Amino acid sequence: MKHALLIVDVQNDFVEDGSLAVTGGRQLAARLAEAVSANRTSASPRFDAIVTTQDWHIDPGNHFSESPDYVDSWPPHCVAGTPGAEIVSPLADALEAHGVLISVKKGQYSAAYSGFEGNTADGHTLTQALRDAGITHLTVAGIATDYCVRASALDAAREGFTTTLWREMCVGINPEKIAHTLDRELPAAGVSTL
Repeated sequence: MKHALLIVDVQNDFVEDGSLAVTGGRQLAARLAEAVSANRTSASPRFDAIVTTQDWHIDPGNHFSESPDYVDSWPPHCVAGTPGAEIVSPLADALEAHGVLISVKKGQYSAAYSGFEGNTADGHTLTQALRDAGITHLTVAGIATDYCVRASALDAAREGFTTTLWREMCVGINPEKIAHTLDRELPAAGVSTL
């Protein structure tokens, strides 16, 4: 049994001062950096691997809009190769020191909420990369609880991974949707919360 921490979309455009800022994003990045650093220095690490996802939009079509509905369309964000698409510091530094086993970029040419819709640099799906690494358990954290974290956790369970959502290591947007995700959708899919 191998256990990975899946950090979803902790990117500059999704934290305070970003183009799609989520309140608490910077504090979350700092807490995740501490958790990653503690895992690296622990005599008995909690996680065998750290996995990251990033929105990495090249031409996502109708996902970008000048008059977004904030359901299917959004203002431009996380454009590939821009500072807004990069992982937030100090988390980026902690990940580099730890060594990220798997990094997935998603949404290049369409909307993509789940990390399982993305690919590694060598073209593998997240499912394939996790299985190749022997990962059986995932703890999911990141931004935003009610969008990409939700979609990634649901897909992880659907793909057969034992999945836990780390509540204190997530921030979200809509309180009602967050509550529905945590209290109904995830438990119904077999996702536990921590």
